[in-house]
Amino acid sequence: MENGISIYPGLDNTLEENLALIQKAHDCGLTRLFTSLHIPETDMDALKKDLGTILHAAHDCGMEIISDISPETMQLLGIKEFKISAFRMLGITTLRLDYGFGLEEIAHMSRHPHGVRLQLNASTITGHILSALVELKTDFSVIEALHNFYPRVGTGLSEEALVRKNVMLHKLGIKVGAFVPSRQGRKRSPLQEGLPTLEDHREEPSDLAARHLVALGTDYVVLADSLPTDEEMSALGQLSGDGVTISAKLLSQDEDMTRFLSQPFSARLDEARDAIRAQESRALMKEINLAIAPANTASRPVGAITLDNEGYGRYMGELQIIKEAQGPDPRTNVVAMVDEDELGLLQYITPGRKFSFRFHS
Repeated sequence: MENGISIYPGLDNTLEENLALIQKAHDCGLTRLFTSLHIPETDMDALKKDLGTILHAAHDCGMEIISDISPETMQLLGIKEFKISAFRMLGITTLRLDYGFGLEEIAHMSRHPHGVRLQLNASTITGHILSALVELKTDFSVIEALHNFYPRVGTGLSEEALVRKNVMLHKLGIKVGAFVPSRQGRKRSPLQEGLPTLEDHREEPSDLAARHLVALGTDYVVLADSLPTDEEMSALGQLSGDGVTISAKLLSQDEDMTRFLSQPFSARLDEARDAIRAQESRALMKEINLAIAPANTASRPVGAITLDNEGYGRYMGELQIIKEAQGPDPRTNVVAMVDEDELGLLQYITPGRKFSFRFHS
């Protein structure tokens, strides 16, 4: 996944903090930098002084640089006439067209991008807008979309609204990104109450919020606040966009078993009422020729991760995540437990969907 961070020159961080943030993000595998250049509270003198250095540092790290663009932005950057090539010369590689641009203008830019990609505002997109862009022969191969973030409490999107917009955009092959706040780091001024796309994420750990966005079909995630922690960036850098990733406590200490459980799986198409069943687990167990002896054949609460042992005969190796609590069975080992605050992610492991575990002891 091409995930990223946000930088706001002239706002909360010193230049040194921003440069260190860029380097750390790069070290964590983050490849995108989002910046907004028209925040009213910004110290404009500091922004003008620092912007070139910041863009140069991000360019040296090979990061895609995404900037909100408006008439005020052009004035700030000293661009008298709108030309895509002028932004490319500054090092900005993606223009997020937030407002002030007509549909014909967007379509024209897509056909003459001059090496710059375009982003639509995913949160305000409508079917009418997309239909009009199709009619205008827009080249969607150079277009992505990025949702808004929402500084004021109570104004973030609902899950339903985000999914609806994502589905519309995906029908045209447009990748969609969204923001998560930093729970532990420095929150952005002036409100300092987090910058989520989804209101549900305002008080959630950024890692869980990011995995929730991926489960909802979001293609990339950006940390929105001013100074996220190293741990938050590291987790985002390790995030996989292929299915649903669940954090769980490992109960088995067997190394072979741990390696087996760390593989990606997919949910069977014939969905069971009481459990999520892995499609591949029994065949994989046969391939590695691993016998499973009975161990921890305890009761199976919701969120228990289980493996059928040799007592189940040909079902040995069947991996399940329990959706409805069940009693103990001497033929089934409880090998791990999904973290309680992550049980909500199980609903997104639908038939055929890939899933994997992120284990801790």
